[in-house]
Amino acid sequence: MTLDRFYPVVPDTDWVERLLAWGAKLIQLRIKDCPEPALRAQIERARTACAAAGAQLVVNDHWQLALDAGCDFVHLGQEDLAGADLGALRRAGVRFGVSTHDHVELDRALAEAPHYVALGPIYPTQLKEMPWAPQGLARLGEWKRLVGETSLVAIGGLTVARAEQCLTAGADCVAVVGDIVRHPEPCLQARAWLTATRP
Repeated sequence: MTLDRFYPVVPDTDWVERLLAWGAKLIQLRIKDCPEPALRAQIERARTACAAAGAQLVVNDHWQLALDAGCDFVHLGQEDLAGADLGALRRAGVRFGVSTHDHVELDRALAEAPHYVALGPIYPTQLKEMPWAPQGLARLGEWKRLVGETSLVAIGGLTVARAEQCLTAGADCVAVVGDIVRHPEPCLQARAWLTATRP
């Protein structure tokens, strides 16, 4: 399966449903600091909504809950990659993407044959403190040469204009967080992203 080039990352299922209504086909649900029963309910609701819309849900971090809920795609950070039961995910047909920030992490990720590799932050980001300097567009081109046929996701500090630059530089897909969920007109901004990332 080829990834849609527009990849919004959202903090709850309300946002998943909004993005589906606006035309998104690939959405990551990234929920932090949520009690497990509520988290499980949100994952199940998001899975149902995405299935009904013919869209792909990616569950961030919570691979076991995603597996329990019958989801088929998860995103793993490096710590999650180390702790996840990749054999169980593979047996269940669950695909996974992996975050990378340097060559050591990239080698570790590629050794597990992920469906995609994410590189970030490409630009400075205000959403969370990052121990890594911005990667920049040249690093995207380098990563694409190294990952070959594996899909490459650019993330971190992206705007519509920056997303277009990332796609030109080698990214197959561009992930967006703040430029939509923190935008005063998120629906209009999502449409701008869709226009910029789809032929």
